Amino acid sequence: MKKNGLALLVIIFFLLSFRQAGKVVFQFPDIFPAPTYDFTKNQLDSNKIELGRLLFYDAILSKDNSISCSTCHSPFDAFAHNDHQLSHGIHDSIGNRNAPPLFNLAWHSSFMWDGAINHLDMQALAPISSTTEMGDNIVNVVNKLQNDSFYRSKFYTVYGDSIVTGEKVLKVLSQFQLTLVSANSKYDQVIRGEGDFTDQELKGYKLFQKNCNSCHQEPLFSTYELAQNFISVDSSLNDYGNGAISKLKEDSLLFKIPSLRNLEYSFPYMHDGRFFELDSVLNHYTSKETKLRFKKAGYQKINLSESNKVDLISFLFTLNDKEFVFDEKHRFPRELLMKWKGE
Repeated sequence: MKKNGLALLVIIFFLLSFRQAGKVVFQFPDIFPAPTYDFTKNQLDSNKIELGRLLFYDAILSKDNSISCSTCHSPFDAFAHNDHQLSHGIHDSIGNRNAPPLFNLAWHSSFMWDGAINHLDMQALAPISSTTEMGDNIVNVVNKLQNDSFYRSKFYTVYGDSIVTGEKVLKVLSQFQLTLVSANSKYDQVIRGEGDFTDQELKGYKLFQKNCNSCHQEPLFSTYELAQNFISVDSSLNDYGNGAISKLKEDSLLFKIPSLRNLEYSFPYMHDGRFFELDSVLNHYTSKETKLRFKKAGYQKINLSESNKVDLISFLFTLNDKEFVFDEKHRFPRELLMKWKGE
């Protein structure tokens, strides 16, 4: 009896150890604020992260199996897409916004350029159901995955049962995306005391702190709030941002403030991708018309000489995180497919 009891305890300990072995602690730099994402409701697990990565790169999430999340969010573009201004979807359809980069999502309190989604676990529903993106719905996606023997077995491996649900799909997608932390640019290394800015970069840093930091606050380089960018409305898109959702006049033309990290990789810029060069962005914010609108809206006017612009761009390029962009752990999961299909 004692032997049986001891054996049972060993088995229980082994099972608990096996479950705990998959748990992943979310790591981030000391200089970053506390994440806004509630990990207690979706604790990171290595198996779930792997499954989310597979789904992120799989076109099975789209109606005609032609578009994956990675179609518009390439790892080599800091999970944006620099081939064209606006996102492209099934049947060669074109959306009305530029695909934003995906990183440091644990600190976002809203998603989409207009802030329409308030939780990362719900975000994927928007592109999945958009007629100009994936053109499907979560019920059909779940059915496709449930009828796929490979995914059925993977959900069993991860969850202990082979039943696919919308909640599971959305949460494993979140798990993979939460691991996309960009925090090893030259700027980060300088802040950690592992390097120094050049004279030009330091001049640009001081210009940034004076002119840009109110909206693009360090160290995330965004408040992720909604604000006006004062670019003219594209008459072919008629995109009024958050105002189209709230129907309130004061919310018209409010768009989410993007992070300035990885700008070298994530062009074109603005919600409609109209600017392909940082020079164009700075020229917009320093134009007479924009400065006047900024002042009326209570923002600080941005005054930059041509020399200042060069210095500022020099600093902005210190926010590029090459290690993040070329991290093999974020790419198409070829090694996972080989491992899991070989089981």
